[in-house]
Amino acid sequence: MNNTTISVIMLTFNREQYISRAIESVLCQTFPDFEFIIIDNGSTDRSGAIARSYAQKDGRITVASIPKSTIAAGRNCGIRLSEGQFITFLDDDDWIEPDMLEYLYGLAMEHKADISLCGSYKVVDGIVLPNCIFEERLVMGPAEAVVTLLKRKKYNAGMPTKLFARWLLEEFPFCENSIYDDIAVIYKLLAAARCTAGEGKPKYYCYRHPGNHSVFTTNDAFLSPAQLDEYFNVFRDRTEYLSAVLPEIADYARYSEWSYQISMCNKIMRNRLTDCREQLSYAVRELTKHQEEFYHSPYIEPFEQEYMRQYILCPGGCDL
Repeated sequence: MNNTTISVIMLTFNREQYISRAIESVLCQTFPDFEFIIIDNGSTDRSGAIARSYAQKDGRITVASIPKSTIAAGRNCGIRLSEGQFITFLDDDDWIEPDMLEYLYGLAMEHKADISLCGSYKVVDGIVLPNCIFEERLVMGPAEAVVTLLKRKKYNAGMPTKLFARWLLEEFPFCENSIYDDIAVIYKLLAAARCTAGEGKPKYYCYRHPGNHSVFTTNDAFLSPAQLDEYFNVFRDRTEYLSAVLPEIADYARYSEWSYQISMCNKIMRNRLTDCREQLSYAVRELTKHQEEFYHSPYIEPFEQEYMRQYILCPGGCDL
């Protein structure tokens, strides 16, 4: 029987300039019953040494070193080492408010939720910007929680800002050959959770800098063929999975996949990303095949219809 309430898992790789800030933000939490699992993912700088120095002074910290691997493999390792009834994740260049664990656990307990979530800030060039902040309290079943994710307005696919019941991450581990570990599993977690409770008060700080794994989220010019290939493949699998598990939202899942494809057409064309010609061709083929259904979807946004007219319905619209 697990006695620890919350396990905080952080993977680190060559973040010696940031890791102390991340660690100290966890150690000053108002919620007392947690353990902190740090996985040193083959760092070649002082990140692992810094983490071990904190562990020597605070028994709540466990540090494990593994050979350089994917984020997914590191997080799965952290889950295996952890004992918490609930699990949350922190990126090693980010930090959290002192009451984040207390806040997320309170939401989960109040609503008997398997997942709870909060809002966040995004810090870019020293400027603190709102990121996934909303005012209302959300108490959602599986279908509503997944559709809200697909709308990409109140919360995103990232593991941080969310508290998960342990059984969810044991039943749906991260795919270890994936570049982007979160997008391939988050929809499965939300679809399986009996209840997801969320309130968008910002309790997490996402620090954006050129070394970020997800730097493309703030600069379209960093989109790469590998990133696009993985997203296209994952979203294809997502549509098929959700159509089978939650058939009542199958039409929205299909729309969401096409929405991403037309958005990428626009980003590739606008930024003249010639390395992504193959990925552009794939998106154009898929959108051409489904143009009637997508263009006349009840969910489509006006700007998406404009992109369709510009890039798909107009001959030569996607000549790069």
